[in-house]
Amino acid sequence: MQLIHSLPELRKHLATLPRPTGLVPTMGFLHEGHLALVRRARDECKTVGVSIFVNPAQFGPQEDLARYPRDLPRDLRLLETAGADVVWAPDADEVYPPGYQTYVTVGPAAEPLEGAARPGHFRGVATVVTKLFNAFAPDRAYFGQKDAQQAAVIRQMARDLNFPLQIVICPTVRESDGLAMSSRNTYLTPPERQAATVLYRALSAAKAVYQHGERDADKLRASMRDILAAEPLAKKEYISTADPDTLQELTVADRNALFSLAVRIGKTRLIDNFMLVDGVWNTGAFPGKAEG
Repeated sequence: MQLIHSLPELRKHLATLPRPTGLVPTMGFLHEGHLALVRRARDECKTVGVSIFVNPAQFGPQEDLARYPRDLPRDLRLLETAGADVVWAPDADEVYPPGYQTYVTVGPAAEPLEGAARPGHFRGVATVVTKLFNAFAPDRAYFGQKDAQQAAVIRQMARDLNFPLQIVICPTVRESDGLAMSSRNTYLTPPERQAATVLYRALSAAKAVYQHGERDADKLRASMRDILAAEPLAKKEYISTADPDTLQELTVADRNALFSLAVRIGKTRLIDNFMLVDGVWNTGAFPGKAEG
């Protein structure tokens, strides 16, 4: 496995490696969710590239850029075991050199939910992913469903900008109690960690109500809201039952819907979702168990 910091060196090295190339973009401090993406890429591609870059352009002024967890030596050990071939870990000036002025803005899919809660976030995401696609020129790029709106924004961007690649969305990977794996989970105190399961429990409640025949989106949202309200440490930011592609709120949830929520547990902001596509639920996977 080759660790590279400069863009010219990355391009030169990639030119010597076989295709197809799979890319797994990350911000580092890796967990099993990231590694599942790397292993999926390893199964499907001749070359697996991983980026490790904490992207300042997607953090707001009051967000956790400075304290976002970082541990490059640990990440490299995990990636070598998972089967990565090349890791690009650039400095910020390599990605955004002095005088940088160009950003990518995606339209309506980037505006509600995370877009409304974190102004400028998706502009930063779309810009850095565009630069990663240009740097790696991958045939496939792998993202997790936990960031479902991000996945929708990136799919839209890739279509609009004619990137010749496949966007592969992989199931959310969960802890044994249902909490979606996230680098930010390390911020949680023990009581907060226990309370954080409320996101999974709220989504599970909506799924259960749906499976009992309810299709009214307001009632499905209310089922999530009731679970959150019963957890004293949880502060709701949003609860959504939306179209999976447009992210517009639904009045009726039939065979396609994204159930998502953002919640603060103490000072830590967590997101999660369940996806319903053609009547089939994608709720994520537990390591060592089948997707459920």
